[in-house]
Amino acid sequence: MRLLAAVAVLVFAATSAFADAPEVGDKAPEFKLQGSDGEEYALSDFAGKKMVVLAWFPKAFTRGCTAECKNMKENGEAIKAYDVAYFTASVDDAKTNAEFAKSLSLDFPILSDPSKEVAEAYGVVHEGRPVPERWTYYIGPDGMVKAVDKQVNTKDAANEIATQLELLGVEKK
Repeated sequence: MRLLAAVAVLVFAATSAFADAPEVGDKAPEFKLQGSDGEEYALSDFAGKKMVVLAWFPKAFTRGCTAECKNMKENGEAIKAYDVAYFTASVDDAKTNAEFAKSLSLDFPILSDPSKEVAEAYGVVHEGRPVPERWTYYIGPDGMVKAVDKQVNTKDAANEIATQLELLGVEKK
């Protein structure tokens, strides 16, 4: 009986953590974060102008995150064909993300959220999960969440993003 109660508590905790994550149709949480390029980026900078793709990853310099970022660089033309602003994001500090971006010669910014406030607002960091889930948010110019990918393939991230942008009817440049 104790085991059943413990399992029920864990299931409730996991589902309540995800319950706070914005879903399609929700207003996306505002962010203002430091990029690996030294610039500061805010969701509101793109309001009324273009879609924002925000691809959260767990930790810089790890195998999966390296594969994802390398794929987004090597196949970035698929994303750049669309009129969007796109970023990866983690809870690593700005210095670590700048070093990571430099090591991969990335041509897009990695956003840093060391306080985890934005990551928590997006539901990617939650109880029992100190690093972000590998989720990609698609946020329309109206600030609303248009899609969320919670099954990112690190080795095909750029093509998955481009496919989703096509499905959402985002204009090509």
